[in-house]
Amino acid sequence: MSIKIDDITMTFKNGVTALNHVNLQLGHGIYGLLGENGAGKTTLMRVLTTILKPTKGEVTLDDITYSERNYEKIQRKIGYLPQELTLYPNLTVRECLEYLGELSGVSKKVCSERIDYYLEKTSLIEHQKKKNKQLSGGMKRRVGLIQALLNDPEFLIVDEPTTGLDPEERIRIRNLLVAFAEERTVLFSTHVVEDLAATCNRLAIMKRGNLIYNGSVLELIKEAENHVWICEVRDEMEARNMEEKYIISARQITEQGVKIKVISQAKPECICKPGEIMLEDAYMYITNFSNDSK
Repeated sequence: MSIKIDDITMTFKNGVTALNHVNLQLGHGIYGLLGENGAGKTTLMRVLTTILKPTKGEVTLDDITYSERNYEKIQRKIGYLPQELTLYPNLTVRECLEYLGELSGVSKKVCSERIDYYLEKTSLIEHQKKKNKQLSGGMKRRVGLIQALLNDPEFLIVDEPTTGLDPEERIRIRNLLVAFAEERTVLFSTHVVEDLAATCNRLAIMKRGNLIYNGSVLELIKEAENHVWICEVRDEMEARNMEEKYIISARQITEQGVKIKVISQAKPECICKPGEIMLEDAYMYITNFSNDSK
């Protein structure tokens, strides 16, 4: 499986450019997609699922060009969990999944087997007879993920799949995606950086429609070397003063005062030492100080 995004631009009728000459290539495995609200992540995913047609550029999936004559063929290869998912409220979980599987062209026998498998993997077996309108937000996300997996897609696109889940369930979903991606491609968009640190080898980071980083997690962390510092200040007032001058990724009250983690291009003007770089620190550094993020 190979997805190639070549010089994609998406400009809407109101003049807003949501994607600005984006180039990206995806192969097997899980690719993380990070960026603040409005960065262009959802627009990119909608282009990849054929919902939106880009203003400029070309997308190919296994050498199949994204064009209207090929959309049906492409859609059969794709599974998609959008951020906003509307399930049939008066159907039970199982009825809903059976209906969606039928719409996807999956045979009843295969569909039933896959529903059983994924209900167990997502801890929804005991809830399968509940109507969708009775489900919590986290349960609905899990049902949505199952519907995206029913056609056994070669390319799975998931937008915030762990929203509303407790820590144990988030780990279950992450493990499910890792196993699924062994021979497939998964594009995993989330605001939870911890989820990407636990699942992805490669990341794409967007800001204001631009792709500002494309590379490995380790390379991103290396980018932030000598830019993450641990500073200790006497009290809350000094901590607030530091927050006005620098980007702060963490803070902790200690017996001596306040310990803060600072993201800065230069060594802060205080007593400090280099800090351990976490993925979230590196993400904050690249989005605030890369040449393309200005």
